[in-house]
Amino acid sequence: MLTKERKTELIGDFAVHATDTGSPEVQVAILTERIKYLTTHLKANKHDYHTRRGLLKLVGQRRRQLRYLNNRDVNRYREVIARLGLRK
Repeated sequence: MLTKERKTELIGDFAVHATDTGSPEVQVAILTERIKYLTTHLKANKHDYHTRRGLLKLVGQRRRQLRYLNNRDVNRYREVIARLGLRK
């Protein structure tokens, strides 16, 4: 689960400016952290179909955020991808 401290840490790491909490970089980082947690949960609980649906919704949200960022500024997109290690 994403704790308040971890979320604050992610916001601090990916913020574009001092009061930033909603930029695409921050949103993608938070979604990625939640996706990682749910992925480990589903490895232990294979038949948890409600959580699987939630995970797929989060993956779709992250894809949309990344597509938006890619269309707006390719350099910021590439930096986020590299920092989070999403593409191989």
